[in-house]
Amino acid sequence: MISVEKLKILTESAKYDVSCSSSDSSRKNTRCGIGNAAHEGICHSFTPDGRCISLLKILLSNYCSYNCEFCVNRISNDIPRARATPDEICELTMNFYKRNLIEGLFLSSAIDENPDKTMEKLFETVFKLRKIHHFNGYIHLKGIPSADKKLILKAGELADRMSFNLELPTEKSLKLLAPQKSKEGILTPMKIMSDEYKNAKKISFNGFLPAGQTTQLIVGASPETDGHIVRLAQGLYKNFSLKRVYFSSFVQTNPNSKLLPSATVGLLREHRLYQADWLLRFYGFKAEEILDEEENLSTDYDPKCGWALKHPELFPVEINSAPPEMLVRIPGIGFKSAYKIVSSRKYGSLDFTSLIKMRVVMKRAINFITCNGKFIGNDNFYAIKKLLSYSSDEGINTQLSLFSSPEIATEVLTGEL
Repeated sequence: MISVEKLKILTESAKYDVSCSSSDSSRKNTRCGIGNAAHEGICHSFTPDGRCISLLKILLSNYCSYNCEFCVNRISNDIPRARATPDEICELTMNFYKRNLIEGLFLSSAIDENPDKTMEKLFETVFKLRKIHHFNGYIHLKGIPSADKKLILKAGELADRMSFNLELPTEKSLKLLAPQKSKEGILTPMKIMSDEYKNAKKISFNGFLPAGQTTQLIVGASPETDGHIVRLAQGLYKNFSLKRVYFSSFVQTNPNSKLLPSATVGLLREHRLYQADWLLRFYGFKAEEILDEEENLSTDYDPKCGWALKHPELFPVEINSAPPEMLVRIPGIGFKSAYKIVSSRKYGSLDFTSLIKMRVVMKRAINFITCNGKFIGNDNFYAIKKLLSYSSDEGINTQLSLFSSPEIATEVLTGEL
């Protein structure tokens, strides 16, 4: 049985990896197995900043042979070290699941000795969970860059989701801050998994990585702009069929490094990138529309508001005649609101009171819409920028709480911008 001290070390070391969420797995369960990774089998819990937690999140080992400047587990860092055996992780996972403490497992590891040995141990753990303990629950496995192709593919047949973290937005920053890693070593396994996933879907076989793959980017450790990061995310979705690109604000774990910023990056920047990511994935926006490559996202208003303010020639939009694809581009109107508007227009014209009842965020929408030709907003776009800005006392360098503002809470829970 794993010791409490070892458990504390390995779970503490795993907390900086945010690229885990349990969703969209369609893998079939095995007979007489334990657990369920189907849609209804995974229960989600939300932290105040909106992150999803329902998994046992742990490292197999935090002994690392690499010396990435930004990583708490780097070889040069003097921290408590521990490694667990595959059997210990299996026993822990099964015990936690039976006690209803978790719904699945997120398993990662530092590079213990070399990539192949580490990936082999991760695969052994997942293999024993599936084949010996008959665990049907959700498993997200952190892939090891530069590991053997056969090990990666075998792991993909057992895990629900895998992630190969890109970490930094450019190869130049990767060489500077993580010299033992390479762009090719990370992108090659992502491409392998993507191709295998597509081939499996063609023959209607959901046994290979049914929940797809994800990656993570650290924001603020290197000088790349938000415009560059959003374009990179767009390329990753297109070329590797990723389910999610996760953004993690840089946290200072190496104050002695001369290559890293001296201060931790505010989490509002991370929040804005997630909003831009939402526009890419669900609203039909292109990265080029959201912002220029050399720009950073505004700290005052969300990316959709930013786009609207750049295109005054498109506004105001008449609510009673605008097509759905234009409605969802209006700040404060998401897909649910747009559907309600289109459905309600069949029975009569809408006014501003109707929109309030539909829970349209009028603070944002009022300056971009008309109802039956009536406009009650402000046609001065400079003034609109002021109205849309968050007040200074909310602070631009603090994490936005899920429940601190009704508007933000609605945005996080529904995804409507």
